[in-house]
Amino acid sequence: MTVPIRASAVLLALCLATGSAANGTLPAPSDPVILTISGTILHTNDGDVARFDRAMLAGLPRVEFTTETIWTDEATTFSGVPLREVLAHVGAQGSHILAMAINDYSMEIPMDELGDYPIVADLLNGEPMSVRDKGPLWIVYPYDQDDSFQSEVIYSRSVWQLGHIQVLP
Repeated sequence: MTVPIRASAVLLALCLATGSAANGTLPAPSDPVILTISGTILHTNDGDVARFDRAMLAGLPRVEFTTETIWTDEATTFSGVPLREVLAHVGAQGSHILAMAINDYSMEIPMDELGDYPIVADLLNGEPMSVRDKGPLWIVYPYDQDDSFQSEVIYSRSVWQLGHIQVLP
């Protein structure tokens, strides 16, 4: 189910106000960790970092869209959580993030440039992404919905095989 961005922000605020994240503690992952968030964050579950498994990300408000990319042969459907929602969930308190792939590629993204997009996609055409398919997570934009998403800057921010986000002051 796709949740509109504005409604998802309200849902996230309610979850944070009533859930364990309200006291600074997130639930611990029960399956393999696919995303670690560190840096200037308020809500953690392993020392000073927040670790997420697939189910934890799937439980956050989701968005789905179909777009063509420069990396795929045809229009592809991506499902995931808006990046700004993931950052809000951990109480990110920075000016930008460093998105890091498991292959050591990294790219900085200013937090004030995060709107409804990008998303942290975990499903590609309805299926979990393997490392071979640029997964387990991929920062993606709806590239063909807006010309501003078709630039070298946006393409460079489209980090696939995402494994770590560091929130920087």
